[in-house]
Amino acid sequence: MPTWDDAQYLKFADARTRPAAELLARVPAQAPERVVDLGCGPGNSTELLVARWPNAHVIGVDNSEAMLSRARETLPKQRFVLSDLRTFRAEQPASVLFANASLHWVPDHAQVLPALLDSLAPGGGTLAFQMPDNYQEPSHRLMRELILEYVPDLSAVHTHPPIETVQFYYDLLAPRAKHIDIWQTRYEQVVPDAAAIVEWFKGTGLRPYLEAIEPEQRSAFVRAYERALDRAYPARVDGRRLFSFPRLFVVCTR
Repeated sequence: MPTWDDAQYLKFADARTRPAAELLARVPAQAPERVVDLGCGPGNSTELLVARWPNAHVIGVDNSEAMLSRARETLPKQRFVLSDLRTFRAEQPASVLFANASLHWVPDHAQVLPALLDSLAPGGGTLAFQMPDNYQEPSHRLMRELILEYVPDLSAVHTHPPIETVQFYYDLLAPRAKHIDIWQTRYEQVVPDAAAIVEWFKGTGLRPYLEAIEPEQRSAFVRAYERALDRAYPARVDGRRLFSFPRLFVVCTR
């Protein structure tokens, strides 16, 4: 797993929090007792959960101490736990398990997601998650192509694989749930230039690639990536750029 930089991640806090808010709006729980934010990062998604359910016991979980440190500064009254999402299980059955842009970093969804469902409180417990689905977008395809000039074997880059299809997640979860809500959204992010797209991904998808190459080569890689993005995402009529960011959303009630 890559290391994370809370300050870099929060440069685009509003845009990163928007999918979490839209996912949360579809969670049917009215007064849950225990809510767990899986992959809470710097606490921006946890803050949404606390605001919606102020009387719930809300816990944030992440595998990055840097992210958790920022989350504790933002929400000092909340509990945050250092743990790997691949093996994390709630101490008591959870009313809501919420995962905003975190589970795509966790392998073996065929095993992990049913296990998370099983850790929900029966009779209405909800698993809600959203994941980027941009593996085939130019932003990510260019990362994979350009890194080969520096790292001959992509297996040396500890990034996440493409997520599965909508049909896969439906067939996996529907037989285990009373209700499943599943949809896709394609966000069109508006940024001033190609450099801003680089800054966006420095907080997430670009980090494993930068960590895989020698420090003295990173600047050259980033410059090459920015030039490629400049071609892939041309300026619009006002000079700004649009880059598409598709995401998959699932709300599954046990």
